[in-house]
Amino acid sequence: MVLQRYFRQDQYTFVRPMRVVRDDEDGLLLWLTVRSDFAALVDAQGKTSHDLPLDELTEPRLTRRPWHDYDVLEWMPAGAAYSIWWMFAGDAFAGWYVNLESPYQRHAEGVDSTDQVLDIWVEPNRTWRWKDEEEFAARTGRPGYFDAAEARAIRAEGERLVKLIEAGEFPFDGTHTGFRPDPGWGPLTLPAGWDRAHRR
Repeated sequence: MVLQRYFRQDQYTFVRPMRVVRDDEDGLLLWLTVRSDFAALVDAQGKTSHDLPLDELTEPRLTRRPWHDYDVLEWMPAGAAYSIWWMFAGDAFAGWYVNLESPYQRHAEGVDSTDQVLDIWVEPNRTWRWKDEEEFAARTGRPGYFDAAEARAIRAEGERLVKLIEAGEFPFDGTHTGFRPDPGWGPLTLPAGWDRAHRR
């Protein structure tokens, strides 16, 4: 198991335990089961970092909760500014989630990266749509996020991946869509000391 953590500035925004399926020169392949623990940053009014910029949250803290909706097979390519999530509803492949993020950095318990807000949802038939475009636009130029030039680079990486989606090229070529976890891979709990991730 590894601890996957997302941070912005010196604040962790998202922490979850992931089972390692593969770890090699191509990167990490990870698995997350529904009902596993995860923790997300929530403020005193129940707002998250999706609702408001980090500097506008009131007394935010990582709040533990169960993962829901989909089992996830996640590939984090080494050195890449994205991860690909294969989403499963039971045994059925439900689609891909393209998470634009900084290249991961390893730590003693797992990996850290910074979410870049803009994402892509891809249906099993490879029709796709951008996610969180309004949030992405609102965060551009904010302290602790990305400037206009960085935002263009983030979107350009997404556009590069869209070309792979539309062409049906790896990782959108059917690879892993029939993945089945080991029957013994039940929900994971956050390990002792996970709350050290409250601040970097």
